[in-house]
Amino acid sequence: MGERIVVDKAYLYQEDKPLTVCKTSLFYTGDGFAAYDCHGDIIFRVDSYGPDTRDNDEIVLMDATGKCLLTVKRKRPTLHQRWEGFLGERSEGQKPIFSVRRSSIIGRCTMEVEVYDGTGEEYIIDGDFSQRSCLIYDTEKRTVAEIKRKVDASTNVMLGRDVFTLEIKPGFDGAFAMGLVVVLDQINGDDPVEIGDEQVHPFVED
Repeated sequence: MGERIVVDKAYLYQEDKPLTVCKTSLFYTGDGFAAYDCHGDIIFRVDSYGPDTRDNDEIVLMDATGKCLLTVKRKRPTLHQRWEGFLGERSEGQKPIFSVRRSSIIGRCTMEVEVYDGTGEEYIIDGDFSQRSCLIYDTEKRTVAEIKRKVDASTNVMLGRDVFTLEIKPGFDGAFAMGLVVVLDQINGDDPVEIGDEQVHPFVED
């Protein structure tokens, strides 16, 4: 699989890149995120966007220093909950670089991602984000990223849904993948966060 740059080539990796993604607030559906690498260094952040802090229709993905990498904005009106992504901090009249929408207006369904770079690239997101279980794959059914529950390697315990893993495959744009996580959080919403919920899991995460 070749390189897929959508947002920033600095976030292309030569091997599988697992990031630990944490909710930065436990009180609202659609709050902030921080994403860390295996060394504990922050890679991406999304400041809290609970109901009293910012407009839920426009959300900014930043790097560790606070530089704006991507803005995602809900397109209204739309039956399919379409969201669009804009490079950097969105300005009036700026054209989107990708869009995400539900494939159906009712029930659980896949998400369709279209990239506007002239290549006609498309991706499908399949799974249940509320359970932190999704695959992102291209039109040739090759997995480019995966969202999954995180297991504590020292205790074999599955963590609550406020902490999960985003695994980015080699050559796929990690900033783009994290932008899709933000959109999924908005489109799907969450059940109330499982504070203190721990489930014993029979194996350690790969």
